[in-house]
Parts: sequence; C-alpha cells; structure tokens
Amino acid sequence: MPSQLSTYQQALEFLYNRINYERVQSSAYSAGDFKLNRMRGLLETIGNPQERIPAVHIAGTKGKGSTAVMIASILQAAGYRVGLFTSPHISKFEERMTVNGIQPSETEIVALVNELLEPVGQLDQELGGMSPTYFEITTAMAWQFFAQQQADIVVLEVGLGGRLDATNVCKPEVCVITSISRDHTHLLGSEFHQIAREKAGIVKTGVPVISGVVNSPAQEVIAEVCQQRDAPLSQLNRDFHYRHAREPDAQAIGGRVTVRAARQSFDDLPLPLIGEHQAHNATLAVMAISELADRGWKINIDAIRFGLEQVQWPARIEVVGQNPLVIVDAAHNWASISALIQTLDEHFPEKSRIAIFAATRDKDVQGMLRQLLPRFDTVILTCYQSNPRSVPVEQLFAMTRTVSDRHVHLARDPQSAWNMARKLAGPQDLICITGSFFIAAEVRELLPDVTPV
Repeated sequence: MPSQLSTYQQALEFLYNRINYERVQSSAYSAGDFKLNRMRGLLETIGNPQERIPAVHIAGTKGKGSTAVMIASILQAAGYRVGLFTSPHISKFEERMTVNGIQPSETEIVALVNELLEPVGQLDQELGGMSPTYFEITTAMAWQFFAQQQADIVVLEVGLGGRLDATNVCKPEVCVITSISRDHTHLLGSEFHQIAREKAGIVKTGVPVISGVVNSPAQEVIAEVCQQRDAPLSQLNRDFHYRHAREPDAQAIGGRVTVRAARQSFDDLPLPLIGEHQAHNATLAVMAISELADRGWKINIDAIRFGLEQVQWPARIEVVGQNPLVIVDAAHNWASISALIQTLDEHFPEKSRIAIFAATRDKDVQGMLRQLLPRFDTVILTCYQSNPRSVPVEQLFAMTRTVSDRHVHLARDPQSAWNMARKLAGPQDLICITGSFFIAAEVRELLPDVTPV
C-alpha cells in the first residue's frame, strides 16, 4: 500500500501529478482516453456511493454550473442535505465539492485522498488501461465526501461532454441539458448534432430530461436519444417557456423570471444572477425541481423562491468592485462571450469599457476576440500564470491582428494587467476580466475587497 499522506499540500501534489485534461492541450488526448469502466472500478473499491445517493445530472456547453448551483440552493432551502459537484474551481480545490454549501476541510481532503491511494495504486498496475486521472479521482473523492456527510441528493455538473464523462455513472432522478454550442471540438465534434449526441450521453432509461437547447439539429438529436431510451423530454419553447424582467434600475443586479409550463406556472421568481442567460438557466433549474417534486421530493414554492434568492456564483458576470465598476466573468467560448456582451449592453450601456483578456489554447480565441474587440474601448491582453494552457501574450496579440487592426495593450501577467486597467479607468468606467476561468480566478484574488470562494 502506498505511504499515507500527512499534509494538505501533499494531497494536492498527488492529485495535480495525475493526468489532468484541464492542464493539457486537446491534441494530447482523444475520446479513447476516457473510459467509464476505469471510473466504475475506482468507485467499486470504495463501496459504490454513487449507487446509494440519487442525483441531478447536468450537461451542456454553457450554463451547467449556474443551473447546478440554483438547483442545489433550492433543494437545500427545502430541507435536504445537498451535495454539489462543479468544476473547475476558482480559488481552492475543495470548492468542487460541497454539502449544503460547506466545503471539506484541508484535513478531510487529506483523508479522502488517503482512502483512494491503495485503489488508485492497484489500477495503476493494471494492463490495458490508462491510470485514473485527476478528474476521475476528484469525482470519486466527491462521492466519498457526499456519502460521509449523508447527503440526501447530489447535483452533478458534467466535466467534459457527457457520454464518457466521469460523472456519468450516477443514478439520476432527472437529467438537464442546458445548451449546445461549439467547444472542445477535438473531442466532441464540430457539428451541433455531434456535440448534442455526446451531451445526450447522460440520458438514462426512463429518467426525465429537461432541455434548454434551442439549436434545431441539436434538439432533434436529443429528442431521438430520449425516445430511444424511453426518457420523458421537456423541451424549452415547446413544453415550457419563460419571461425575464430586469429590475427598473438598469444597473441593478438580477431581476425576475416567470416560468410557464403545461401543468404549473411559477410567477415572478427572484433572479439574483445578472443576464438573460441566467434567466434561461433559472428556468431549467425550476423545471428540474418541478420534476423532482413530481417524483415525490417535497419542495414547495417558498423553497424555490428562497433558494433562488440565496444563490451566489463567483466569476459569472460577478460584480466585485465599484467606482470603477469591476466585473469578473469566466466566459471561455464564443457563446459565453456573446452572453457577456449582451448583458453588458443591457445593464451598462453608457459606461466606457476596459477588458482584461486572457485565453486558453484549443479555444476559439479568434472568435472571442472578434466579438470583444469592437465592444470595448480599451483591451488589455495578458497571460494567466496558473496553467500551462494559457495562450502567450505575443501569440494572443498575433491573433488580434487577424481579426482587427485596432490598438491593444499588452501585459505580461495578470497583476500588470490589473495595474494598467486601474490607471486607465475613471470612476465611472467599467473593467471586465474575462476569457477563461483561470484569468478570472487569478485577477479575482488580486482584488482587495472580494470575498474568497
């Protein structure tokens, strides 16, 4: 048996030394590297906790994390002990797994890793299969934690795709597919129907599905998979609809959302997260909760309202400063950048805008820049430091030249970029940090009055 670890830092080093697809280029792996049998084997060695705790399983190109945190908050407000599994983390590894909002302590992280050392070591020695990855071990740790904390239900955000994702061994009460757009095309395909088939891999026989997908080819694939697996499908704009109302003050955070379905309506619900896309996500969360209620979970309208009111979700168009207004957003693909710009146009149309932008290799960086450059008065390109997938500043600058000839600023690191933005911004301006979870996390930690995650 491997030697037991004694410190939190040792536990993190063990995890970070595993194969980690959050830190390698997509050209370094293919769908063949993802094997659910390896994940099942790892969970079997710790007693299959995923078999005992029901789940809400959420896939989608964007919006799955926001939808997950809303569902978890409503279930907690209804009196349940709720596990929540999301990725990536913003500041600390243990953000990925919580029960009723409480993260495991550093001591608990060490204990969780130690419990997995022997089964991971055994799987490492087996022939014919790749060793357990960082994400697989993290997923197993989360299930251990949820079982130890006696969670009644777990809300799981898919890490990548759906069909072959490590989370796709759960026993869901309801599945949610939030949206389909192009991302991780090396693994999932470049066509909407290909991406949709991978996301629809979470659909289980007889388990209801809530879909917020609006692209027609993707809708058709999801409907086909649901029909094949006899999974009841509720589709946005067919089986349910929503109406979003912003607060009268255009700069106020959040708004209200009304959800209409055939059997039930939810009027004037609070929406604490900013943007039309968050009204979309809240609608999917409410419909998932409605399905759970139909399956016997005791959740009333008061829990829905209170749960939504309590939602906090860092780095998702998060306002972290005033005078100048500072917004941190982890938008990292074409669709999420589009949602960010739409939200800024709706809520802050009069402000001069400064963008701090860094991006990740293998993303549609030029597509993101094509949207951002015309909509910001000043753009500062930089390179986050915490992950080797960051696009170097010089390469980022070369990409801007392929889509625009406008002037941009270059900063060697996030601290330099932040210092530059603060010098350039007046008290009535807006600074937005975006392009990646990693740049959002690094700049967020530089801000003096931001509450840690």
